[in-house]
Amino acid sequence: MSDMRNFIDRVICGDALETLRKIPDKSVDVGVTSPPYNKRENKKGWLVDKVIYNGASDDLPEADYQKYQIEVLDEIYRITKPGGSFFYNHKLRWERGHLLHPMDWLRNTKWTIRQEIIWDRMIAANLRGWRFWQVDERIYWLYRPVNGHLIGEELQSKHALLSSIWRFPPERKNPHPAPFPLALPLRAIYSVMDDSKEKTVIDPFCGSGTTLVAAKVLGHHYIGIDISEEYVNYALERLKTYRKEIPTAEEELKKHRVRKTFKERKEKGEFVGRYRNNYPYVKTEIFDFVE
Repeated sequence: MSDMRNFIDRVICGDALETLRKIPDKSVDVGVTSPPYNKRENKKGWLVDKVIYNGASDDLPEADYQKYQIEVLDEIYRITKPGGSFFYNHKLRWERGHLLHPMDWLRNTKWTIRQEIIWDRMIAANLRGWRFWQVDERIYWLYRPVNGHLIGEELQSKHALLSSIWRFPPERKNPHPAPFPLALPLRAIYSVMDDSKEKTVIDPFCGSGTTLVAAKVLGHHYIGIDISEEYVNYALERLKTYRKEIPTAEEELKKHRVRKTFKERKEKGEFVGRYRNNYPYVKTEIFDFVE
């Protein structure tokens, strides 16, 4: 194992699994990633043929792909501190009519699956009529228990008010073929490390560096890994100018505000029961929102 100083606040060009194996045990606090989806580079659709990764093939035998994902996720589990979280973005795929679901391999990792979150991307990559337009992807909140306690700590009210459907489009002004928006890693990291500073955030498939920028905006250290030298260089340049992305980050952070928590309303005998769904996130009678 190497010294953590070789990894902190660095974007490393290399294979994710090989690099992760060099990181010390229990050394990161949270992570967010979206790996290549192994769409086999053989799908049709107006957008699918544009998702070509620089420096990596997306055409592995499915068994090999799932084995690699399990190995990567188990290495991340090893290096994550007890009580830490990892947010894993993937999508449902079909191969010759057979559904390939991320749960097929996630259940074979060491992680506790704390929640499945739906990312409503509001855009479909394949508009053909074999199925209803697939505009969703999944975000799996993975958790490393403390002393076998699988539930973990309760979220603060201002984070728990957000629903399990996250609605925002992919990033468009980005050279990476499949970038998620800054709001996604920002929400994930901020919700579980709100009051923490200078913790360590990892993204083993960091691409254009969105997770790393989110970490930096929130005052945390980061570790990024990507096999593409082009994406690594782009991420490094983006980190240098991360302040330009603070206004975008603030749009997400202002959604995490309440005047009165559930606990405070309950203690005062105020109404805490009924809720109404006002898409894209839940507004309830429990919470007073700051606009």
